[in-house]
Amino acid sequence: MCRIVGAPRTLLPLLAALLQASVEASGEIALCKTGFPEDVYSAVLSQDVHEGQPLLNVKFSNCNGKRKVQYESSEPADFKVDEDGMVYAVRSFPLSSEHAKFLIYAQDKETQEKWQVAVKLSLKPTLPEDSLKESQEIEEIVFPRQSTKHNGHLQRQKRDWVIPPINLPENSRGPFPQELVRIRSDRDKNLSLRYSVTGPGADQPPTGIFIINPISGQLSVTKPLDRELIARFHLRAHAVDINGNQVENPIDIVINVIDMNDNRPEFLHQVWNGTVPEGSKPGTYVMTVTAIDADDPNALNGMLRYRILSQAPSTPSPNMFTINNETGDIITVAAGLDREKVQQYTLIIQATDMEGNPTYGLSNTATAVITVTDVNDNPPEFTAMTFYGEVPENRIDVIVANLTVTDKDQPHTPAWNAAYRISGGDPTGRFAIQTDPNSNDGLVTVVKPIDFETNRMFVLTVAAENQVPLAKGIQHPPQSTATVSVTVIDVNENPYFAPNPKIIRQEEGLHAGTMLTTFTAQDPDRYMQQNIRYTKLSDPANWLKIDPVNGQITTIAVLDRESPNVKNNIYNATFLASDNGIPPMSGTGTLQIYLLDINDNAPQVLPQEAETCETPDPNSINITALDYDIDPNAGPFAFDLPLSPLNIKKNWTITRLNGDFAQLNLKIKFLEAGIYEVPIIITDSGNPPKSNISILRVKVCQCDSNGDCTDVDRIVGAGLGTGAIIAILLCIIILLILVLMFVVWMKRRDKERQAKQLLIDPEDDVRDNILKYDEEGGGEEDQDYDLSQLQQPDTVEPDAIKPVGIRRLDERPIHAEPQYPVRSAAPHPGDIGDFINEGLKAADNDPTAPPYDSLLVFDYEGSGSTAGSLSSLNSSSSGGEQDYDYLNDWGPRFKKLADMYGGGDD
Repeated sequence: MCRIVGAPRTLLPLLAALLQASVEASGEIALCKTGFPEDVYSAVLSQDVHEGQPLLNVKFSNCNGKRKVQYESSEPADFKVDEDGMVYAVRSFPLSSEHAKFLIYAQDKETQEKWQVAVKLSLKPTLPEDSLKESQEIEEIVFPRQSTKHNGHLQRQKRDWVIPPINLPENSRGPFPQELVRIRSDRDKNLSLRYSVTGPGADQPPTGIFIINPISGQLSVTKPLDRELIARFHLRAHAVDINGNQVENPIDIVINVIDMNDNRPEFLHQVWNGTVPEGSKPGTYVMTVTAIDADDPNALNGMLRYRILSQAPSTPSPNMFTINNETGDIITVAAGLDREKVQQYTLIIQATDMEGNPTYGLSNTATAVITVTDVNDNPPEFTAMTFYGEVPENRIDVIVANLTVTDKDQPHTPAWNAAYRISGGDPTGRFAIQTDPNSNDGLVTVVKPIDFETNRMFVLTVAAENQVPLAKGIQHPPQSTATVSVTVIDVNENPYFAPNPKIIRQEEGLHAGTMLTTFTAQDPDRYMQQNIRYTKLSDPANWLKIDPVNGQITTIAVLDRESPNVKNNIYNATFLASDNGIPPMSGTGTLQIYLLDINDNAPQVLPQEAETCETPDPNSINITALDYDIDPNAGPFAFDLPLSPLNIKKNWTITRLNGDFAQLNLKIKFLEAGIYEVPIIITDSGNPPKSNISILRVKVCQCDSNGDCTDVDRIVGAGLGTGAIIAILLCIIILLILVLMFVVWMKRRDKERQAKQLLIDPEDDVRDNILKYDEEGGGEEDQDYDLSQLQQPDTVEPDAIKPVGIRRLDERPIHAEPQYPVRSAAPHPGDIGDFINEGLKAADNDPTAPPYDSLLVFDYEGSGSTAGSLSSLNSSSSGGEQDYDYLNDWGPRFKKLADMYGGGDD
């Protein structure tokens, strides 16, 4: 038998006695009856029923054991029945009279046979003395007694107690360990038992929360519990003897952690952003704010309520929005949202648990920012009724006028962007309006040229509207209109020729001075008094001239259709027409002269050179005619040989093949190899016809059986034309020039080599050298002299006033001075020898030069010098006392010195 004794009310209020249904057997069952053994099951409960709480156990007698029974509750929203007959609460609710009675159904799944039983729930009355008694006692849980048989018959026993869960509030302050219940077995009277508990919170993580006294079976909690971490503990109690043998079946103990309001609501976001279109009607959904509470959402601790604490700004109404206190949905409750007045609202939202109880509930706040979005409730409006602009004629892509509008909607949105169009005054489409994306202005632009002479002014009607239509219910017109007055400015335009090009037909051969046509230009500026003058711009053959005033075109040379400047019988000349406007303008025109052919070109033989064999067989010469004229002044041609010289017709014969070709053959059996000039008379078909004698150079050679020339020398000699001979001569001249340049280069190289031998480093030259350092004047007595005479000697004694015959011997005579060669400032070393030879030659031919044996006075430095004579200086040793034989060892350059000084007495 299982029995639960009441525990203190503070720990386990109304556990054992209030949650137990007793079904007692009324006697022994001799026969088995299928169905519920009781008609009514009763249970006494406390006021609060929790979700998943076991209430009682109903038994169904299944005599044959083959029936498969399914249980159902008449109130499935509140109660459910497991397959073992245990009744549980589906949800948490306070027990009231409406839940006091309900039915349990059992139905056979195969036969669909159905049974029912009533369940009655009642509240346990609470008495002051009972409460005091319960608070002083600890609940005792006794292991249920197992079923027994007596005299072969199944003896009924009291139904098993339903062990209710233990409800323990979270965040208890102790003291700890805190006793919960005492577990014992009826066999502890005869046996020494040991009690233990297993499960999460006991011997499984988190371990150590619940402990049991193994001797007394006292179950205790060791520390405060937190429902937000673990809301329910499932423990299993065991009873064994001192040998560890199980003496009772384990029983399940459920400990529910009762929620306390220890958590504030927390919003998912501290700042919530939402939007609502301006002009929205009351009841328009805006946004939803959400807060969560870690407490039990099914209890008052976790039931939240929302409300709006404040709204900023408070215009046009302080209560523009409201919030659903349960869902957090924010909607509009007043009209008058206008983005142009208030663009954003800020709401302070409060969430409170305990169903919004301001006294006991915990609260938290968040911010909701609601942006009023723009709708097109304001059309664009022109800032002026009339806009003005001007444009020069013939100009495109020019901005004529700048249209400005105002729009109160949000800038750079489709409700603000303006779209312009021209509704009147431009039938030919010469204007277009583009929208400036930054300023929203309309730019009136010319897209087609405008002629001042045709239109001097345009008056355009323009309209402006938004890219999106106006919102419904707006009373303003959807568009705004204005007028644009455009003035066209006259400018000087280019004169133009008409027609251009101008084509005329003329025969070639016209003489100079012939007037061909008048080619004039027109000035489009009808309202300007201007003169046009003409000049020739392009005349490749220089055949034409134009009168600068009237534009008459006259020939200045003979027109020739066969000129290389004529293409496809057409000669092109370009003329320029210029006016005297400001600025002056000009235009060009082309005159095309189609030249008609006349028979002015005689035909010529083609080819002009040919070759044939010494005998008539096996080949002949095919010829044709070349005529620069065209039909009918060209072919067919007539071919003939002249009568003179006589040997032409004697040696040759010509046969006409067709209108354009003829064949030239040898008339005699053999003609000696060589080059022969054969005159041929060719006549064209012009009217009158034109004839010409063309010379055909025929190379006669020895041929083999195939008709090929075998006389190579003659062929090569005969095959050299004028161009080949000129090329050969040019090659020979170039070769001679190269040889001459090479010789000059070699000669200059030799001179450089000789100069290098003369310019030997003085330190390496063993020869005696006379070094002239400087001359600083005469002796000491030659110090008094007139500097003016030295500076201007010719002004003291001019030659013209000197007496004849009075002259110093060393004075320069008055004769024409010979032209001595002038040496360059930096001569080439190879030119030194040439310079000396030229100087000697000029001195020999100089009539003013004194004879070689005369006394030459080079300079006069005065007399009476204190310096001694240089002739008084004697050598420290005579030449005879020195040995110059070593000069023989110095090579061939010093051989002459060796002979002079080291040759002995000779």
